[in-house]
Amino acid sequence: MHISAPTGTRRRLTVLATALAATTAVAFGAAGCGGSTSPAAESGPSASATTPANPVTVRDPWVKAADEGMTAAFGTLVNDGDADVTITGVSTDVSPMEVHEMTMKDGRMVMQPKAGGITIRAGGSHQLEPGGDHLMLMDLSRPVRAGDEITFTLTFADGKIARFTAVAKPFTGAEESYDPGSHMPTSPAA
Repeated sequence: MHISAPTGTRRRLTVLATALAATTAVAFGAAGCGGSTSPAAESGPSASATTPANPVTVRDPWVKAADEGMTAAFGTLVNDGDADVTITGVSTDVSPMEVHEMTMKDGRMVMQPKAGGITIRAGGSHQLEPGGDHLMLMDLSRPVRAGDEITFTLTFADGKIARFTAVAKPFTGAEESYDPGSHMPTSPAA
């Protein structure tokens, strides 16, 4: 016996079946990768991906638009797990990258690689922001224009990775510069 469903119901069932098939394929593909974790798919620049074994997400990620040279990525790193995690590296196809911090040296705010990376406490978060810790794009291979979506890969101390996508935005903020040898005033303007 054949039962006919209304057209809208058939479409929803087709969409659900397609989503289930894709999810199953991803799960079997990740299981067959010799124990490595595969990051989950990204739903958009304001959402971030996690791997099943890595509970870190990046909330509200964004990149400072720049035509050339250096720029930085920002957002809030959130650890929903029950163990501390440390980000030791970051990469993108737009530029070589480093995990950076702003710190006081000789009475001036200077930018430098963050020794040991960024640790996000279990159940906690860590802010990446202009004038603070950030993900540094070192030498742009192409302009990063407002509206561009850039994909980043975070590397953790345990070798796991997570990917997220961030949208580029024009930003002048405290008029910080991400060029070598630059410094920020000790009291940046709001």
